[in-house]
Amino acid sequence: MTGARRRTVRGAAVAAAVLLGGMVPGARAASGVQEIDLELAYTCDLPEGEQPVKVRITGELPESAEPGQAVQPEGVSLEATLPAGAISLPDGSTAARVSAELKLAVDVSQRDQHAQAEWIGTTAESVPVPQEGALALTTSGTVPYMKPEGSGDLVLAAGALSVELTLETAQGIPAEPPAVSLNCSADPDQPTELARTDVGGDGESSSAPPASEPAGSGATDGGAVPEVGARAKQPAAPDAAPCVGDVNDDLNLNAYVTGYANVTKLRGATKFPLACTQVSQGPTRVDLSEPGFTHIYQDSTAVLDYQGKPQLPPASGTFLTFGFMPTTATLEMTQVPPGVDAEGTPDYNVKSHLIVDWSDFTNTGLTTIDLDLMLRLRDVKVNGVPLDVGDNCRTSKPFTLSLEGRMTAKDGVTTGYTLATGGVLTGSVTLPPFSGCGAGEDLDSLFTASLSGVPGYVKQVQGAPCAAQQHVPGSEGSVCTDAYEPVDVPVAVR
Repeated sequence: MTGARRRTVRGAAVAAAVLLGGMVPGARAASGVQEIDLELAYTCDLPEGEQPVKVRITGELPESAEPGQAVQPEGVSLEATLPAGAISLPDGSTAARVSAELKLAVDVSQRDQHAQAEWIGTTAESVPVPQEGALALTTSGTVPYMKPEGSGDLVLAAGALSVELTLETAQGIPAEPPAVSLNCSADPDQPTELARTDVGGDGESSSAPPASEPAGSGATDGGAVPEVGARAKQPAAPDAAPCVGDVNDDLNLNAYVTGYANVTKLRGATKFPLACTQVSQGPTRVDLSEPGFTHIYQDSTAVLDYQGKPQLPPASGTFLTFGFMPTTATLEMTQVPPGVDAEGTPDYNVKSHLIVDWSDFTNTGLTTIDLDLMLRLRDVKVNGVPLDVGDNCRTSKPFTLSLEGRMTAKDGVTTGYTLATGGVLTGSVTLPPFSGCGAGEDLDSLFTASLSGVPGYVKQVQGAPCAAQQHVPGSEGSVCTDAYEPVDVPVAVR
């Protein structure tokens, strides 16, 4: 491809990040808060065919607001009960636990103007895969604000639902299959209105059609389309590491990441604090050789950024060594940055592949990220007693953390991970033997026996990235702060 064409496709990825929109604090009107509590009947495409699914949607919303004021739903929960057969496992599958992401399409209307929002809920932790019977899932998450531009009722109605199930073994590593995706549609002839907020304070009705009627079937007296932001953001942690983008690089994305890493032998998981990653988008290739499909490939590089070094912030972990001895340590994870070849081409460690199926307009995507790392241990205590491991207790060689994120988009509903939007990444890592451990005695074998050799499951969450070069200071709804840091601060999930 020519350089100009590559830039066009890469620029689209940057634009996607910018168009996500930032979040502003939600408004709670003085007149009070209304409760959202609605149970709906859905039909989902399960592996064994279409099946009925009950979904309950709860939350809170201001009863009234003023034009131009952000209206923020709070405490949103999505609960779904999937029937037996929702997870179709092949013979010999090792799947033992399941976590879920539910994504609900919400129609936001005022008068005859409509906009679309997405409410996303994730399970707080994985649950056992049922041997028989239904699978009950409870998810929660922050959701977009809405900003009415004029007076009249702001009406919210539920639409299509997608369910992404992530499967893991009892040891916490990806199972086979690693994920199951379900698409669901609300059954007709049932009210789908979630809430109605009076905007303008004069009691004027919006003349919006009932939520069970198709969009555009009501009054046609005009008005502005309500603004819908991106997914609501958690406030930045006071101790979050700086994560500043490069304003001189139009291909730079900077994003916060956090998550858990299981240490299988020690029967515990370490939560890594918010970290920064700098992504440089690389070349894009479009492949039209397969009839009916378009394949889009993009290579990029991702480098960790903590105080100017390619590493994660130090993390503290507490484990049970040999199954019974409480052990604490500080873990320092340093990346070996990707190199370059003789012509200066980077050794890309991020591979993105998007497939467009033109037969049904379904998009599927897979992103893989490989980070080469070294792990150092310090400040080790066994049963509360300091253990002098010296200054150079680390893995004997670099190891690779391999992560992957999947995306599906169909009928206007997008589920999963992309580099430009963020989301959940899963994978595993196997630690090599340790060396240099011990000041007065050789402790290499102790840490090798306790930590090395068995794959550990990793689940990371990337926030929506900031494209610093695209940010306009003072602009509302940006994914960047005016300090060119990401607005989206993700929360670690197990």
